[in-house]
Amino acid sequence: MNIHEYQAKDLLKTYGIAVPAGYPALSVEEAVDAARRLPGPLYVVKAQIHAGGRGKGKFKELPADAKGGVRLAKSVEEVEANAREMLGNTLVTVQTGAAGKQVNRLYVTDGVDIASEYYLALLVDRASGRIALVVSTEGGMSIEDVAHETPEKITTLTIDPATGFMPHHGRAVAFALKLKGDTAKQAQRLAKQLYDAFIALDCSMLEINPLVETDKGDLLVLDTKMSFDSNALYRHADIEALRDETEEDPMELEASKYDLAYIKLDGNIGCMVNGAGLAMATMDIIKLNGAFPANFLDVGGGASKEKVTAAFKIILSDPAVKGILVNIFGGIMRCDVIAEGIVAAAREVSLSVPLVVRLEGTNVQQGKAILASSGLPIIPADDLGDAARKIVGEVKEAA
Repeated sequence: MNIHEYQAKDLLKTYGIAVPAGYPALSVEEAVDAARRLPGPLYVVKAQIHAGGRGKGKFKELPADAKGGVRLAKSVEEVEANAREMLGNTLVTVQTGAAGKQVNRLYVTDGVDIASEYYLALLVDRASGRIALVVSTEGGMSIEDVAHETPEKITTLTIDPATGFMPHHGRAVAFALKLKGDTAKQAQRLAKQLYDAFIALDCSMLEINPLVETDKGDLLVLDTKMSFDSNALYRHADIEALRDETEEDPMELEASKYDLAYIKLDGNIGCMVNGAGLAMATMDIIKLNGAFPANFLDVGGGASKEKVTAAFKIILSDPAVKGILVNIFGGIMRCDVIAEGIVAAAREVSLSVPLVVRLEGTNVQQGKAILASSGLPIIPADDLGDAARKIVGEVKEAA
């Protein structure tokens, strides 16, 4: 789960981490009020969307030379003008795709005199099974560009979960950022505070970009992104309450209500599979046969008829879907339950695209009998290769 920048900064403040003063705003009036509560005379008006690259982004509804999603303002009047331009318009960044995201919230912060910018992030390193600290002197830039063009400017440190954060990790961070004196001590302390927040809040990523050094030698978190392990949200009702459903794909949001693992993709063949590995293999074999999957959808190992019906409806709600491939290996999951769900959903939504079903495993004969006696135009498949060839052929023929 992702949250907005202003929400992340509020969380970081509870760990003693310094951030510029700022207030969220849902309207132009609230943005003006926020500016009046700040000392000024320099303000920053920031679009709040779940995507990076806001500063270099462009608004669809504004002229090409209009400012992006992060703007400096030298008066309350400028804050008001910027808020009017930004709220309700669609911001397109390198991370939103061409569709962009509508800006419904702003964050008005106090301006900062910046001497230097740095990059600091914590994330889960799957390869080592440890939390990694990624540090660079190239703050304010895309870390992907830095990694590609000047990888020597990135330092990665891993933290042994048996020992946790140790003083030498803090010193290594300060050294990598080339800091000295009191600023180096601040960096050491900040690294420990960020690690504590990462662990306590069950984060999956905590990115500070940029971390800035002011002209007085103080370190401030100027921008931050936080995401959380969704499987741990039951321990953090306060964080779950920060969820902004308007930032999420409607179909992915609907899937989460039924505990379905669903991710929308760019193809035209919908997939419903039980098991993440089998789902990946199904998508691969669709591509191998010359087509592209419209989604990743794992119904899990013990789905009910209602859950399968919901999954089917979600797939069919995508107008890009021109055909559906159901691939089920019944271990814990029973093939007859899957078949009942498919039939129920197909009848309820008036199936209008080709549907190929491959069943194997527990109660497979009962499942096939349910599909065969349904009276619906369901195409059976003998194995995964046969299923992929059939659904790709049906979709191409329909086109």
